[in-house]
Amino acid sequence: MKTNLYPSLILDRGRESLISSSGALLLRESVRVAGLDRALSAALEPWRPPRSIHDPGKVLIDLATAVALGGDCAADLAVVRAQPELFGPVASDATVSRLVTALAGDVDTVLPTIRAARARARAAVWARRRPLAGIAGSRDGGQVIVDLDSTLVTAHSDKELAQPTHKRTFGFSPMCVFVDHGERGTGEPLILHLRPGKASPWSKADHIAALDRALDQLPTAERGQVLVRTDSGGCSKAFLHHITDAGLEYSIGFPAHETVKAAIEAIPVQAWRPAVDGDGEARDGAQVAELTRWMPTPTRATRPGPKDWPAGMRVIVRRERPHPGAQLRLTDSDGWRITCFATNTRGPGWTLATLEIRHRQRARAEDRIRGLKDTGMRNLPFHGFAQNQIWLEIVSLAAELLAWTQTLSWDEHEPVRRWEPKRLRLRILAVAGRTIHTGRKRLLRLPRGWPYNHLIDTAWTTLRIA
Repeated sequence: MKTNLYPSLILDRGRESLISSSGALLLRESVRVAGLDRALSAALEPWRPPRSIHDPGKVLIDLATAVALGGDCAADLAVVRAQPELFGPVASDATVSRLVTALAGDVDTVLPTIRAARARARAAVWARRRPLAGIAGSRDGGQVIVDLDSTLVTAHSDKELAQPTHKRTFGFSPMCVFVDHGERGTGEPLILHLRPGKASPWSKADHIAALDRALDQLPTAERGQVLVRTDSGGCSKAFLHHITDAGLEYSIGFPAHETVKAAIEAIPVQAWRPAVDGDGEARDGAQVAELTRWMPTPTRATRPGPKDWPAGMRVIVRRERPHPGAQLRLTDSDGWRITCFATNTRGPGWTLATLEIRHRQRARAEDRIRGLKDTGMRNLPFHGFAQNQIWLEIVSLAAELLAWTQTLSWDEHEPVRRWEPKRLRLRILAVAGRTIHTGRKRLLRLPRGWPYNHLIDTAWTTLRIA
């Protein structure tokens, strides 16, 4: 005898007043707390056509909300438009298309304007609840870690400036800059700068420009305690001098070329120290050492720019036995997997092992990029290059809304602060609810047995505190 494991249901063609994305109420409250709606509305007023109904700032926020809920193209705004009880009046697809076209037509003016509005909103969020450990303005525990990394976005059609990339794909190579929230949370994007597919991941000019734009995104009090962290793509004399001249610290991947191999052969055995893992415990088969004293004098380059590395630079190397089955690289030595980085950090407590684990945590930038590709950046939807740069600003807004909601809503010890976008959508944003009209009030009721109701209740109470 066969038993049906599921209850028997028949789809009723009748409809009720339901909200399919009730958790997005928290995103809406985060917009209010950050003042993002007011900032964008004022910033984009010059691009509002006469007698228009829809405010350009709200149109961008509605698009960002759709992307935060899992959308990946402008047409997914239909999900937000179908829930006017929660999101209010939403622009039509034609209105959105006209707005994006208008903004793209003046993109060199629009981008700084939108980014300035984002910076004001970020300052308001950080003033209410700082997402980082330590005290603002203090290097001791209050350091702001800014990660730079380029990525590749595939184009599935012949879009403007989509080109073959250095990894033999076809598309674009945006430069991404993030703030790492560390153990207290995930992170938030500062700059997503669209570049053609053939743009180099080692471009010093692009690294310098992206860092300068990212610093403008930080609250003023936070800009003097920044650590710039990136892989060897950012290891150029010009970029390191730029960071040093700004009075900032850096932790930059350093290529393991012949000079590094010569230094490794020259250092004494006792110079090696045990490496540690993320919990501070000794990592089996891994060691670190400082190579600065043994680095050969580099050949002076004939290319334009600084001829020497900045003063105070340290080169630190890590060696580890590869795991079984791993293939050695050309830069490895005597069966050891070799990785290096340069830093100018000095002072009490900054041991070689501590500096090395701090640099290795740069891998969190890859997590942020994965989250962005789950939040609208996997495929740029427009044909025009300028339109797709506007789309990246919408993706930035969506990722910031998610990160700011986590920061503002829950205590630093709550695991929800560290959930990536896909999990946050499934457990918090995607819950359905019913709208109830009673006593001149509109209430939103959630399912009785939803396992994450307590997190939603906590977030709502916290966000509503004046």
